[in-house]
Order: sequence, then C-alpha cells, then structure tokens
Amino acid sequence: MWGLYLKEHTYSVCPLCRELINAVIFEEDGRMIMEKTCASHGHFREIYWSDAGMYKKFDEFASIGSGLLNPNINFNSDCPFQCGLCTSHRTGTILANIDVTNRCNMSCPVCFANARTSGRIYEPDIEQIRNMMIMLRKQQPVPCFAIQFSGGEPTVRKDLPEIVKMAKDLGFVQIQVATNGIKFAQSVSYGEKMLQAGMHTIYLQFDGVTPEPYIKMRGFNAFPLKQKAIENAREAGIRSITLVPTLTKGVNDHQVGDVIRYAVDNRDIVKGVNFQPISFTGRIRQEEREMSRITIPDLAKLTEEQTDGKIPRDAWYPVPFVVPISRFLAKAQHKPLPEMTVHPHCGAATYLFVENGDIIPITEFVDVEGFMEMIDEASHELNHDSRNLLVLAKVLRRVPGFIDKDKEPKSVNVTKMLLNVLRDGGESMVKQFHRESLFLGAMHFQDMYNLDLERIQRCGIHYATPEGKVIPFCTYNTLHRERVEAKFSRPYVPEEETEEYKTENVT
Repeated sequence: MWGLYLKEHTYSVCPLCRELINAVIFEEDGRMIMEKTCASHGHFREIYWSDAGMYKKFDEFASIGSGLLNPNINFNSDCPFQCGLCTSHRTGTILANIDVTNRCNMSCPVCFANARTSGRIYEPDIEQIRNMMIMLRKQQPVPCFAIQFSGGEPTVRKDLPEIVKMAKDLGFVQIQVATNGIKFAQSVSYGEKMLQAGMHTIYLQFDGVTPEPYIKMRGFNAFPLKQKAIENAREAGIRSITLVPTLTKGVNDHQVGDVIRYAVDNRDIVKGVNFQPISFTGRIRQEEREMSRITIPDLAKLTEEQTDGKIPRDAWYPVPFVVPISRFLAKAQHKPLPEMTVHPHCGAATYLFVENGDIIPITEFVDVEGFMEMIDEASHELNHDSRNLLVLAKVLRRVPGFIDKDKEPKSVNVTKMLLNVLRDGGESMVKQFHRESLFLGAMHFQDMYNLDLERIQRCGIHYATPEGKVIPFCTYNTLHRERVEAKFSRPYVPEEETEEYKTENVT
C-alpha cells in the first residue's frame, strides 16, 4: 500500500475522543498521506502534504533545537496533554501569543475564540499578563523576544496600550497586535497611541481584495474597513503591517496573487503577507476535508500560477532554512540567539523585492542554498576567539560570489545588506533588510485530523497562559484552549458590550 518514501511512525490524536494514537505518514500518488486508527472510532486518512517532492526538499533543511534549560515541566509522561513547555520540546518560544480577551466586535465562523459562542469571557487581568510576559522573558538560554497580543479581538480592551507599553518595558523587541482592524479603521489617533506605546506591527486579518471572501468568511464586506485601517495606520506613522489571509478553497484561494500584488502596491507600510491555510474545527467528513484542504505546496502552486511564474514554487523554503545564520551570529557575538528550529513542514517563506513594478524573489539572484551551506560551514569554525576575525573576513569575501549582480535589483543593494547583517548582526541591520524586502510566508496550523506529535514538539509559536504554562499553538487551539478559558473566565453578559465595539458602527 505504501510508496517507497516512508516516514517513521509518529503519534497523533483521534479527532473524536482525542486519545493519543499511532500514525504513519507515507507517499502515495505524489502526495504525503497520514493514516491513523482509533480502537473506538476507526480509521482516519488525511492529506498531510499535497506534494511529496516538496515535502522531501523541505525535509533536507530540518534542524532540531536543544529546547529550554528551564522548562516549566521537567517530565512529561502525557504529551501532548500535559504541555508546559516540557523537556520533550525542542524549540524555545520564537513568537509568544497572549490572548488578552476572547471578546470580539465580529462573529467569524473560522475564529478560534469567541465569547458569544463559548458563553464566557476570558480576559486575564493586567498582573496575570505581566506575569506571563515575565515568564517568557526568563526562558533560557534565549529569552522570548517577540510577542503578539491576540484574542478574540485585543483592541476591545481599553488598556491594550498599557499592556503594549509593559511589553516594551520588559524588553520585547518585536511587539505585534493581531487584529481585524476595526479599531484602527475608526481612528488615526488610536494608531498613534499604539505606536507611542511600543507596538511595532499590525498583524491584520486580510482575506482578499474584493467583497466576496469577506461576506463568506466574516458575514459582511469588510474590505473597505481593511483599506481604511491601512490608510489610518499610514497616517499614524505606523510602518509595519502584515496581511494575514485565512486561505480557504473555493472562497479566496483564487486571490492569492491579488493579495500579493496589493501588498506590493502598499509596500511602504505592508511588510509581509502570511497566508494561513484553514484548519478544520469540529467533525467533518473525509470527502469534505479532501475537497477543502489546502496545504503549503498548494499555496506555492497557486502563487506561481497567479503571478505568471514570477514567484515560482521553488522560491519557497522551510522556516528552519535560516538556522545557520542564527548559529553563525550566535558564535560570532558570543551570545545565544533565537533559532527557527521548527518542524520543516510547519511553515514556508521567501523574500520578494520590487524593481520597476516587477516582483523579484530573492532566489532569482541569490544562490540561497550555497550561501546557507557556506554560513553553516563557517559557523563550525567559530570556536576560538583568535580565529573568529579570520573566519568572518573569509565569509564576507565570499558573500558576493553567491549573488548574481546582473539580476540583483538595482534600487536595492542586497549584497551590502547581507554583508551588514553578517558583519554586525544587530537588530537594526535585520530591520533594514525587512524594510527593503517583502516577506511572503505561510503557516499551516494543525487540526485534529492532521495533528503530528513530532511537529508539536518542535513548534516555535506558543501561547502563554495565566497558570504559568507555555503551550504550543496547535495543541492550545485543539486540546487546551477550552480548559484554560474555563478555568480563568467569567460568564458572558451581552449587556457588557458597548456600542464602541459593535461592528455595524464601522461598516
């Protein structure tokens, strides 16, 4: 039954009873399939990745991290039901989510959290949030540097600017707010207040460039609202927005190219697009899942087709592809740095540049694989202080050899930027690179049907909770959210919602 490419067995969960069960991932007809059987509820079969060739390519760049030196749970005999983080987890917190509320001024069927649906309000107080952030900053060997305030809709909290300022004071260097944009669309001054408090990025829900996707996914035409939020943010002086489309087959998958072009046209403020293929909640038949499931290779194919080949599918690389740079800089600077050692099949990314309106992926003029191989080799040479300067000098001399100057955008000196990142490695150099480029990414969060324990144990996007735990994103939303919110919530009272937070006042 199985093809020649067989991954060693993993563990998953039964979508119905949530018991831990055996699973296997194998190649069949050019796709990667997950199969698992529950003794009580039978057999389950799922498309894990729709392109086996891309799956194997991404596997080549896997990089396993060393985990935390001070995990919250020293021994976990019941993974993934006793998340902590624990000693089995291999990646520190690259991006921390803190749900500051589950209240929202919209009612979207694809949402993870909604007070109206659950019948309770989950809203940690300011001290609980402070303690969660302190816990994240105390992670060893590398404290968490990036935090995202989410919900629900975080902007319904009137004290959100105070929370953002607290994060800045605690030393987080990347602070972003995941939002539907309503509050920013209502007011330029709100954006100014958030910017002054220390917010760096608006992580903006953005499902397309016409009314139809919003009507289907959000219940009304929210596109003018998104445009107004971007316009107001620009006027407020904000210079970093990431567009976040929840990608759904038959709803907005035909607008992948249009969303990228919209980002290109607004690249003075839009610094990235992070596509999120939809995850399934609740029970859904296999036939329906097969019709609706979008995986990362599907997105890469859509991107290629809808940009007339300007962004080919081989421009995408897995998140851990950049680990050699982190390890090189950590040794050169004699300090631990965050490492993107997530599972290679969790996400993908590339960088785009724009020249005279043309989209140019970084892979079109940089030999990225050769460059990373060189950096990886050099990082192993950085062991003795007396040799470090010699190794660095050799690396800097070799960098131009990986760049095709004839194809490099003339308006952007990518060679110089890469040299500066390697030479100085500072936050300002990395930010300069991101200012001049457009990040294109994808994160495919798991659901109960494709959940893979191996992926969970290498997850780098985590939720902090008021009980002093840090939980991987996919297990939080599939296994732990309901328990945590029930423990730290109060009954939902509709009368508590003020006119200020009702969607109809904006639309």
